[in-house]
Amino acid sequence: MRVLLSFDQIQRRIVEMGKQISEEYSDQEPHLVGVLKGACPFMTDLAQSIDLPLTLDYIAVSSYGKSTKSTGEVKLIKDLDQGLEGRDLLIVEDIVDTGLTLNY
Repeated sequence: MRVLLSFDQIQRRIVEMGKQISEEYSDQEPHLVGVLKGACPFMTDLAQSIDLPLTLDYIAVSSYGKSTKSTGEVKLIKDLDQGLEGRDLLIVEDIVDTGLTLNY
């Protein structure tokens, strides 16, 4: 196995992203929505690097079922616990391949 980015390189980039979000949303309270389960570790690190009040929520969707190939149909497994109306939403996703779940 070949390492493309070291742990330290990834952590530095997460901190950079947190600073950028803090600047761009300086007068707002961003609401981070993580797509379970893959985005959870990254979203935790990202949220800790954002120097603003923020809220977190999670959604779980699947377009794969038990297969490794997308079925083309998105299934909602866990919905959001909070409403989104009037909020500054940042979606945190781990892998975007077909775009089906993100579009959903």
